[in-house]
Amino acid sequence: MPQTLPTQDTQVRPQTFPALVMHHARVRGSRPAMREKDLGIWQTMTWADLAQQVRALANGLAALDVKPGQHVAIVGENRPRLYLSMMAAQCLGAIPVPLYQDAVAQEMLYVLQDADVRVTVVEDQEQVDKMLEVAELCPSLAYIVYDDPRGLRHYDKERLFSFEGLIEMGQEFAAAHPDYVDAAIAAIDPGDTAAMFYTSGTTGKPKGVVLSHHALIDRAEAIQDLEGLTDQEDVLAYLPPAWIGQNMFSYTQFLVSGFTVNHPESPETVAIDMHDIGPTYYFAPPRVLEELLTHVMIRMEDASAIKRKMFQVFMGLAQRVGVRILDKDPGIGLWDRLLYGIGNLMVYGPLRNALGMSRVRVAYTAGEAIGPDLFVFYRSIGVNLKQLYGSTETSVFVCVQENGQVRSDTVGPPVRGVEIRVAENGEIQVKSPGLFSGYYQNPEATAESYTEDGWYHTGDAGYLDEDGQLKIIDRAKDVGKLADGSLFAPKYIENKLKFFQHIKEVVAFGNGMPEVCAFINIDLEAVGNWAERRGLPYAGYTDLATKPEVYALIRDCVDQVNADLAQDPMLSGSQVARFLILHKELDPDDDELTRTRKVRRGFIAQKYGVLVDALFEGKENQFIETEVKFEDGRTGRISADLKIMSATIVPAHDATRKAA
Repeated sequence: MPQTLPTQDTQVRPQTFPALVMHHARVRGSRPAMREKDLGIWQTMTWADLAQQVRALANGLAALDVKPGQHVAIVGENRPRLYLSMMAAQCLGAIPVPLYQDAVAQEMLYVLQDADVRVTVVEDQEQVDKMLEVAELCPSLAYIVYDDPRGLRHYDKERLFSFEGLIEMGQEFAAAHPDYVDAAIAAIDPGDTAAMFYTSGTTGKPKGVVLSHHALIDRAEAIQDLEGLTDQEDVLAYLPPAWIGQNMFSYTQFLVSGFTVNHPESPETVAIDMHDIGPTYYFAPPRVLEELLTHVMIRMEDASAIKRKMFQVFMGLAQRVGVRILDKDPGIGLWDRLLYGIGNLMVYGPLRNALGMSRVRVAYTAGEAIGPDLFVFYRSIGVNLKQLYGSTETSVFVCVQENGQVRSDTVGPPVRGVEIRVAENGEIQVKSPGLFSGYYQNPEATAESYTEDGWYHTGDAGYLDEDGQLKIIDRAKDVGKLADGSLFAPKYIENKLKFFQHIKEVVAFGNGMPEVCAFINIDLEAVGNWAERRGLPYAGYTDLATKPEVYALIRDCVDQVNADLAQDPMLSGSQVARFLILHKELDPDDDELTRTRKVRRGFIAQKYGVLVDALFEGKENQFIETEVKFEDGRTGRISADLKIMSATIVPAHDATRKAA
């Protein structure tokens, strides 16, 4: 792609999203705003084209009588037209409410009712069907606008409109009311509500988080200044738009900085499309980084013995000096620099290319804690991966690691404008320009989220170190102690185990108990590949998970983590004593994970109470039967007699002596 100099803004930054859209159309109208891959070909939309379509869609929504303050639901994958619909709704002072596209109709029903949604803009037939399924229970839902018409030819058109039909209505409305949209845009104040995002519902019903134009834009401006972002950046929009993390990067930051957002052809082509684009500004939660690493390690296992040996040697070097080289440490010797340069040519560069990260200038990870081993791996091969800390209620950016000051055990110092304090119970509390306006129609929950003197309760436990960087221990409610008083931080243990490509998910238990026990989900692709290379037949996940050979493989991973934990004086008592491999993968459709793939720890402990009891009672096996939901809405049952295995506990003094 041809490189051009960044376009310079010559006026004060606009402070509402519609004003930003029109500003970019004036300042960088011919530059690419969005790209979408369709049938293998990248289609480009300039900022001028984008503003024109947003105006047309806004007129179309006005023709449907969308008013300021009304909620417009947006449902689908990362499609440009859905992003344009969010902008169009905001032009009218309406409030877009993104929904998770993989949620079932009944999950969407709660949000549609709670937000009193009148118009939904959806991607395709699948999402139209969900809307129609719950329409009778949502009397306020009057119109459904769809992007992809496939499969919808014979549907009742009374409340359905295609995008093309909506634009035609907009043209008619604009002819009769030529100044309507401009007047609506001019009436919007930075303090008005810009969007509403529903929480993941880890501990109960989702809550609508109300965020203003000012809150979102202020946080994006702070990061733009911190990282020196320009309109030359390329971003890949591949995560759910309903997640505030993706929305901040591919919508808010996009409209603040004026760079290009690229939309993959489908979720299945993300890896290929990432190679095509070569993003410069990248965002991924730990689970995505884990999956990428798993694919790399699977390919490496299939490589020749020479390539495997070369990989091991150079990765050992990278682990020793790679992070220091990335941080421009002047203390690295010439010989190590030379060897790392050779490694960069033969291993690290091709590896970054395989990951689609050859052009990444800044990469962030957030959403949940990342395991230190995984974090160091990416930085050691030259990917400038940094951690950030925040939440939906804080417009994401509370803390961000600064270049040259990146450590695996912190999430960085507070971003400009943010204040942090640590309460007596260890909870992190925040003041920030990015704080939410409140939970929608829930003043009680809003009041409970703040202290009496106006600090926001994050619910996370941690502390500020001597350098002013924030260390997160775990969710405050999850951090506990073993029966002997030892610290128990389940997420830390889980992340160390998930660094292994054979382990996909972990749930650790131990608060108030004499030892730590764990549920483990194997990674079907990685373990399946491992089994096939050994001629080990299996008939699916449940069968593979019960194989003695697989249990031995996972036990080796657990033993390695225990050896690492034994070297940590704070966590040596939290080694995993016993574990089992679950007979099914944890699934959002079974309420075991949120839509952002966070573990619903309390629900799992209750649902699988018989397994938890068996672990702590010292049983060797336990029968379990579980109801599961299939994608088509049907239910079924899976049963298995699960083996429970003991792991090796390493005495702390032995580990310390070996390390010395």
